[in-house]
Amino acid sequence: MRWFWIDRFVEFQSGSHARAIKNVTLSEEHLHDHFPGFPVMPGSLIIEGLAQTGGILLGEVSHFENLVVLAKIPKMTFHSCVCPGDTLAYDVKLLNANQDGGIVECTACVGDRLVAEGEIWFARIPRGGTMTLSQESLLSTMQLLHVWDSQNGVAGGASAVKS
Repeated sequence: MRWFWIDRFVEFQSGSHARAIKNVTLSEEHLHDHFPGFPVMPGSLIIEGLAQTGGILLGEVSHFENLVVLAKIPKMTFHSCVCPGDTLAYDVKLLNANQDGGIVECTACVGDRLVAEGEIWFARIPRGGTMTLSQESLLSTMQLLHVWDSQNGVAGGASAVKS
C-alpha cells in the first residue's frame, strides 16, 4: 500500500470482524480539490479504507502468507458525505475466507450516521519476487470470483474469455 486510509484499529477479532478509524483532517491534500469551498472525502478513498480494513482482516487469517488484493466491489451504497473534522469508523465482517480469497460485508459511519455500506471481494496472490500466476490462471480466478458479472449479466466483452 502506498497510502494508508486508516489511522488505527479499535477492534480486531481474528477471522471474524474488525473496526478501524480514520480521522479526516483538512491537512489532507485531496480535500482541497474535492470540492473547492466544500471539502468532502472522495467515495473512492472511503472504499479504499474499507478495503484496507477488510484486507488486513482476511490476510491475518492466513498469517499474511499471500498478498490480499481487492478483486471486486459487487455492491456499495453511499448515504452521506464525510467532511474534515469527522471521525470515520470502518466496520468489516468476514463472510467467507478460503485459499482463493474472501468476502467482507462493510459499513462506514460517522458516529451513528451511516455513510456507506456494501460488500468487497478479495483475491489471494502468492508472495514472491515475481508474479507466479499466469495470465490464464489469473483470468480463471477472476471468472470464478465473477469479477465481470453485474446485476444485469456479464459486463461487456467478458463473456468472450475462455475458461
